[in-house]
Amino acid sequence: MTLRLWPRSLVGQLVFAVAVMLFIAQAVNFVLLSRGQRQQSFAHGGGMAVARIVDAIERDRRGDTRRPRDARAHDSHEARERNQRLVISDLPPPVPPGAAHLPDLAAYVEGLLDEAELPAREVDAWVLPQRQRTARADMPRPVFVSARVGDRYFAVRTRIGPGSSRIQGFLIWQTLTLYLLLLIPIMVIAWRAAAPLRGLTRAARANPALRDAIPLAEKGPSDVRDLIAAFNGYRARIATMLSDKDRMLGAVGHDLRTPLASLRVRVEQVEDATLRDKMIASIEEMTAMLADILALARSGAGTEAQERIDLGALLGELAGDYREQDKDVSLGDIAPAAVRARPMLLRRALRNLIDNALAYGVRARLSVVVEGEMARIIVADDGPGLTAEQIATLIEPFARGEQSRNRATGGAGLGLSIARDIAEGEGGALTLSARAEGGLDAIIELPVRA
Repeated sequence: MTLRLWPRSLVGQLVFAVAVMLFIAQAVNFVLLSRGQRQQSFAHGGGMAVARIVDAIERDRRGDTRRPRDARAHDSHEARERNQRLVISDLPPPVPPGAAHLPDLAAYVEGLLDEAELPAREVDAWVLPQRQRTARADMPRPVFVSARVGDRYFAVRTRIGPGSSRIQGFLIWQTLTLYLLLLIPIMVIAWRAAAPLRGLTRAARANPALRDAIPLAEKGPSDVRDLIAAFNGYRARIATMLSDKDRMLGAVGHDLRTPLASLRVRVEQVEDATLRDKMIASIEEMTAMLADILALARSGAGTEAQERIDLGALLGELAGDYREQDKDVSLGDIAPAAVRARPMLLRRALRNLIDNALAYGVRARLSVVVEGEMARIIVADDGPGLTAEQIATLIEPFARGEQSRNRATGGAGLGLSIARDIAEGEGGALTLSARAEGGLDAIIELPVRA
């Protein structure tokens, strides 16, 4: 499983980007401040150590003492035991117990001695443990510096600035403060910009054929308000075009049905029964085809109000109607589920699927399966089944499994297209699935409603 670190939402991306950039900036700031503090600490403590070493070397060269060298070495050992600040000895000074090596400070002291034209060897430095009663994180730390100049060892005690723990604590509190001062306003601004966008997304996913959709409130930043205003105008133009289409289809349906009805009356007067039956069948086919075309065009019109529909009751009524007509329609497993849809349109979609199952698959079995938040209405037949290419073709308007236009063996090829448009208009989908053992499942998926 791939770990996604980059958020998907606008608010998450802004907050994540600012948090990462702020963390990087604080990390760079910490490195620079730590280095500066370290250099300042070395400059103070190392400078003091070098000054004492230089002074001790000069006094030693002048012979500013009357004691023999061995006695001075013995006394220097006693002085070291009493924590004196200067030790001059012919032997390397022992490292105090608990001391930690500081190679950076030793290199810094060696460089200062070279600048003072005092070439030194075996320069070393240690940080000494502090006393428990006086130890604090913000106190200077005692250090022990030793250098060999000529044949003599000079060791001094001095102090350097506190470690980086103090600056770490300061930067942690500073980072938390900056996070509060920056991220909270950014989250508020991003949320204010993203909230209208979420509403716009929901409106864009809604059925465009719903004419009574309330325009979205224009709020948020100016760019977002302009986008919402453009969307409202776009949806208003769509509603106007759909209304014009409905009026045109109503006029076309009325204008065509009237001459067909008149033609039917006149055909009834034809004396030749065979010719009269053929003419009546042609008129009925034209009338049925006209009804299918108008239903396809109006399937997403949304003029019918949505209602809560119990799928078990609906399928039971449909199966009963078909059995009264001596058609093989049975009920399978019916999971309890209810959807919110337009009853007449959903009935028409299911009838189209059942009619196809009876025409091409001999019988139809109706069942309901609930998966998550979706209810699946399955119309299964026992026909020969279809390939994936045939399924993709049949879902399009005027496509038929049987290529003739004889209504006795099929229809105008609009049944599946009407069912698909109705399903999508109710927030669902229509899928066709061929079973491995033979037969076809026509499935309408709709959101489950409590």
